[in-house]
Amino acid sequence: MVTADAADADLVLRVNTTGQVRSEAVVPLKAEVAGTVLQLLVRPGQSVAAGQPLVKFDPYPFDLAAREAQAKADEAEQRFLESYVPESLVTGRGPTAEQRRALMNKAGLTGARLQLERARYEQARAVITSPVAGVVQAINVATGEKVSAGQAIATVVDTRRLVVEAQVLEHDLPLVRVGGEAQVTSAGAAGEAVRGRIEALLPLVDSVTRAGRAVVRVNAAGALRPGMYADVQLEATRLRNRRLVPARSVIERDGRPLVFVVKDGRAQWTYIVPGRTNGTFTEVLPDSSSGEIPVRPGDAVIVDGHLTLTHDAPVKVVRERDRDTQRP
Repeated sequence: MVTADAADADLVLRVNTTGQVRSEAVVPLKAEVAGTVLQLLVRPGQSVAAGQPLVKFDPYPFDLAAREAQAKADEAEQRFLESYVPESLVTGRGPTAEQRRALMNKAGLTGARLQLERARYEQARAVITSPVAGVVQAINVATGEKVSAGQAIATVVDTRRLVVEAQVLEHDLPLVRVGGEAQVTSAGAAGEAVRGRIEALLPLVDSVTRAGRAVVRVNAAGALRPGMYADVQLEATRLRNRRLVPARSVIERDGRPLVFVVKDGRAQWTYIVPGRTNGTFTEVLPDSSSGEIPVRPGDAVIVDGHLTLTHDAPVKVVRERDRDTQRP
């Protein structure tokens, strides 16, 4: 026989629904400048850090443009200085701020400095880096390919900042609150339950499905992936400090609910008044005649192998949390 303990704890009632996992950052990267791909520095499926280089263009055209812009800026600055320095040496006075701006424009220095700034900007964009830490989903270019500005280069997915968008039927929306707990399971995650918290209730209700959406933030730790469908349990109501037994321990005999409590190696059936249940735990209410709760915290109640058990039968038990550690 397998047993688990009765306990005093909060009973969390939940809304069961489904949702889809998504990343908060699926970043499609596009080329900001035209160039020729010199080197692919990562491959699809590779983890990358924020700021890590992904694709490198041939730097020579960008370096050449920057040097050319620097030369033009130097020439324009020389013309600007020649426009006022001789007179300043004679008069002992430099130009006013307005005169300096006019002379700089006349010499072409303002425009030349802007061209130099643009050349350096494009020079820096000859290496495409990841804006987030994540995993490379796709590389859309090949070595030697000529790329135009705006062309798709790569996609990076942040697999750590995940949320689940869960549908909540409109009649359940008043039961769900921001900050409540959530449990998420997915077939793609081998049934492993992931804990989360309700971060937001989105304002719009779909006029066809009559459902709104709850955003659940999860700490997936690799168990979930963006795009997965998931089963979601959202905390609806928390009943504080209730006497709880595993829902599997409650059976009926002669139309009356009971649990088997193990005492001195024997199974003692104990009639109970069940209250609310969330499918995992069931609340035990006080008896209407005595006002006592017949099950005490720490009582070992049988949760498996008790359907045909008789009262006061001798039993050999294994605690449920220990069963998983035993080998057959």
